[in-house]
Amino acid sequence: MDNRTEKLILDKCRQFEERSGLTLQFPPLCLQDMEGRLLEYEPGESLTADFPVLPRYANPMGTMQGGFLAAAFDNVLGPLSYLAAGRPCTTNNLSVNYIRACMPGDRLRITARVISRSRRTLHLRAEAINRAGRLAAVALTNLAVVKNLD
Repeated sequence: MDNRTEKLILDKCRQFEERSGLTLQFPPLCLQDMEGRLLEYEPGESLTADFPVLPRYANPMGTMQGGFLAAAFDNVLGPLSYLAAGRPCTTNNLSVNYIRACMPGDRLRITARVISRSRRTLHLRAEAINRAGRLAAVALTNLAVVKNLD
């Protein structure tokens, strides 16, 4: 992970912990398990990460199972939502459009962007690009900004 991005996210996590009394796990175990690396953060606008397509993600056809690709998207959209809103968000929906197969051994670069925001909602879009520079999938999500943690 880019040290500047990691430090910014860790600082935000610590600020939230101080305000809420809760403890956050960062980086989350799901990101670590997928061997994801956060690469670049454009404050309040976008977050980019890189994920290997591991052999254990393969479906019976030998391509990356769609649920793992959705999880990779979620591992980028989630942190971006927190950074953009300055507080936790909860996913209302996540839609993934699969465009081309992802093969074990490939790498996916996922860039998530804030499309629209209000005090209560965020709308994000993400693209997964394979090592050859071709679009593999697109995700859209709508999130609710959590106001109270009670």
